Amino acid sequence: MCGIVAAAARREVSEILLEGLRRLEYRGYDSAGLAVLDDDARLLVHKRLGKVAELEKAQHAQPYYGPTGIAHTRWATHGEPSAANAHPHTSGDRIALVHNGIIENHSVLRQQLEADGYVFTSATDTEVIVHLLHRAMNGCDDILKAMATVVDQLEGAYALAVIDRENPAQIVGARQGSPLVIGVGIGENFMASDQMALRQVTDRFIYLEEGDMVRITPASIAVFDGQGDAVERETTRIAEAEETVELGDYDHYMLKEIYEQPRALAATFSAAGGHEVADSAFGECAAEIFDQVKAVQIVACGTSFHAGMVARYWLEELAGIPCEVEVASEFRYRKRVQIPGTLLLTISQSGETADTLAALRDAGTDDFVGSLVIANVDNSSLVRESDLVFLTRAGAEIGVASTKAFTTQLVGLLMLTIALGRRNGLPQGREQELVNALHALPDYVQQTLELDTAIKALSEAFIPKHHALFLGRGIHYPVAMEGSLKLKEISYIHAEAYPAGELKHGPLALVDDDMPVVAVAPGDELLEKLKSNLEEVRSRGGELFVFADRQAGFTSEPRVRVLAMPHCPEVAKPIIYTVALQLLSYHVAVQKGTDVDKPRNLAKSVTVE
Repeated sequence: MCGIVAAAARREVSEILLEGLRRLEYRGYDSAGLAVLDDDARLLVHKRLGKVAELEKAQHAQPYYGPTGIAHTRWATHGEPSAANAHPHTSGDRIALVHNGIIENHSVLRQQLEADGYVFTSATDTEVIVHLLHRAMNGCDDILKAMATVVDQLEGAYALAVIDRENPAQIVGARQGSPLVIGVGIGENFMASDQMALRQVTDRFIYLEEGDMVRITPASIAVFDGQGDAVERETTRIAEAEETVELGDYDHYMLKEIYEQPRALAATFSAAGGHEVADSAFGECAAEIFDQVKAVQIVACGTSFHAGMVARYWLEELAGIPCEVEVASEFRYRKRVQIPGTLLLTISQSGETADTLAALRDAGTDDFVGSLVIANVDNSSLVRESDLVFLTRAGAEIGVASTKAFTTQLVGLLMLTIALGRRNGLPQGREQELVNALHALPDYVQQTLELDTAIKALSEAFIPKHHALFLGRGIHYPVAMEGSLKLKEISYIHAEAYPAGELKHGPLALVDDDMPVVAVAPGDELLEKLKSNLEEVRSRGGELFVFADRQAGFTSEPRVRVLAMPHCPEVAKPIIYTVALQLLSYHVAVQKGTDVDKPRNLAKSVTVE
């Protein structure tokens, strides 16, 4: 989603702002801009449609230098992608502002401001905020006080950073529903929507809480809560070395991240002990909470929702615990009947997914014995606001289409299944089998990656296609859903996933020689039924692409192309089959010439509803 970078320093900051935007490019955006206050307190603004590289060209052609500045990458919500709609937005040639989030009452506010004589130059909801600030500054010299009056008028989500020509050494920020972090420097301070944007200048961060406002100068940081009282927020030092996000020898980040999965999976399991599944891997009070768990409610979005659907099979079959899985945006807007003793489990790569975070906040502590989040980003909002935390060790994931973040989530979910299962009759021998499978998982994934050339050959048949059908049974239905999502995300081929048993209930009408059908067909107890479903497809002219265990007895024949997958324990199959489908989608997208790492209209971290 949108990205914010801001710097108040005693040195020139434009390159700091640009580097911060480069580090946020992975989040997805359509335009970029920056504003600086130079040494003469002149407000200078560049805005460009397209990549950060276009903004860099503008800056090189006409350099704007100054010690105070803000910058932004925009992902369009209100108003089409354009230079006019790009941030920063200005008012009265005095104030410049950048904003992440959505202002829900912007239409009413816009009408009020137009009645007061303000002229709008964009179609965004953001422009109302900067004009409100300008209006509030009449007769008020303190922009922080003006900000307090403005945020009281806003309905929706926002993270804001503002500079004022009349107060050139300071930046004021505020957050509600969208993340904002302060970077603590020496003789300089910073703001950003994501700490990654600032890792080149600091390793110390202050994470603002809901309703907080902040004023930073090169020498000071002052934080105020929603009541306007000065508060101290903890400063966190990021101890680990900054992770490289260079492409290296890979053509795309997505491919690099697919190939990083053996390491990421091993690191995720090892970080929690590596020899057993300890309750403490989920937090200090995990054992106390787990002892009370009678059911699990999983809430997530997108790929993380698919991970939750896989986990439901594990939790009910292996741990004997009822489990419900719901899309976060649906969960928070309906009346629920909760089973007593339910654990609320949220899953999010970024830890900032807006709907998932809102679901956690709206859930209410009385309905649940506790909350657990599985996330990849420490100190994110979901991590800070949950009772228990399991951090995956996927590392930075730059490609918009999630790969290693998804599979490491599955590792965390299987570990949770083991921890809860041992309280509910999971035999010790079976637990050891699951732990052994987790140990061996990186090797099975590596064997799958060695099929890359064969998968690339399969992918060529999809290039002229406009639609595809994915089938799976049991636990492999959500794997088919994830494979379908990956194909549509990055290749723009319309793809749908169905339980194989539903084939006759509608999808079979779509099958013809222009509709490739991908089947996830490991050798489990549902194999014979799946074979019957696939024969129905072939008899209607459909072309089949079957990902099957090499011991399952599938062989290639006319209109049936089989990829022989590594033989492995049942519990590992959802992960290794997912990796194979990631490779399929990647190669289709590359050959179709799409922007693999930054697919159109999508963002890495969805921080607005």
